[in-house]
Amino acid sequence: MKYFTMVCFSFLCSVLISVELPPEKTAVFPAGMNGIALFRIPGIVVTNAGTILAYCEARKNSGADWGEIEVNLRRSTDGGKTWGSVQPIAHRGERIEGNPHKKDSGAKEQTVNNPVAIVDRETKAIEFLYCVNYARAFSIRSTDDGLSWSDPVEITATFDAFRTQVDWKVIATGPGHGIQLKNGRLVVPVWLAYGKVGAHSPSVAGTIFSDDHGKTWHAGAIAVPNDGMFNNPNESMITELSDERVLFIARNASPPNRKIVTTSTDGLSNWAKPIFHPDLWEPVCMSSLISHPAQPGVVLFSCPHRIGVDKTGSEIPNSRGKREGLAIKLSRDDGKTWPVIKELEAGPSAYSDLAVLPDGNVLCLYEGNKHILVARFTLEWLTE
Repeated sequence: MKYFTMVCFSFLCSVLISVELPPEKTAVFPAGMNGIALFRIPGIVVTNAGTILAYCEARKNSGADWGEIEVNLRRSTDGGKTWGSVQPIAHRGERIEGNPHKKDSGAKEQTVNNPVAIVDRETKAIEFLYCVNYARAFSIRSTDDGLSWSDPVEITATFDAFRTQVDWKVIATGPGHGIQLKNGRLVVPVWLAYGKVGAHSPSVAGTIFSDDHGKTWHAGAIAVPNDGMFNNPNESMITELSDERVLFIARNASPPNRKIVTTSTDGLSNWAKPIFHPDLWEPVCMSSLISHPAQPGVVLFSCPHRIGVDKTGSEIPNSRGKREGLAIKLSRDDGKTWPVIKELEAGPSAYSDLAVLPDGNVLCLYEGNKHILVARFTLEWLTE
């Protein structure tokens, strides 16, 4: 009887631990660390060795999108329980100064923006893309699991192919993470703005890709134009589905208050007609997207689950919902429907990025109230 009781107690404890425990949350980039005014624009990947790389923009003097900004990175080798010291990894080339929004005081500022990491399963390297002053793009590489990084190589010429469709003045990679398809191709979502110099609208969204493990990069086709109801698509995320199509989800400022969704067979062309997905609310905020490697057809999505409503509770078109209530959604049919939703952060919360650990647990690196935090949770917590 005593043995039976102990077995039952052990079983109950295991159930409680695996299902009922809430996500573990840790501040990876806490407010004020190293004298930084604000950390923003998070990205996260898990390397082939299981190391977590978390990175973001370190906005030194203010929270503005333009200013003296660099990219910072931290590593974790124990599943996100502890984190190494901060590495400033970009931009370490010749300074490129000039803020078009400040005539005098901004002349000496360098804006390093929109960091994107891609883990290469074949070479074991981490390719890392970013932009400077929203006008030039660069790549760096780590071959030692994110401990050190190569000198930057400029890849701005990659974006010139888009000029036949839009005379861009602003370019941006990601943000978040890029992906490697099953055939080895590296794909990164990008957006381009073609208004005034330094203006982030009007914009279109597409992809760039590499078929030689990051040695050269090429422009794909525009996936979502700025056309009709599709207003200013930008800050997109992609994932490869179980049938090897690429799912593309774009932030936008359109009346339906929904994410724009399209798919492609190769990640660079033949994009399907974009649609507004009814399940994916759009508070005009970066979201994240990832396919679970151990669960074919299972796709995870993160974004604040907010839209504007009037006094009667009716939805207000083009309402720009509040950046709070960050939620995780789950699809079991490659993104066709999203029946599962669970709130991860009730309070202020905005940009986020998702990754999956070797043990199947999920990581969400997100902007909380002045901090960038990482949450670790199980699929059981999400679906209980």
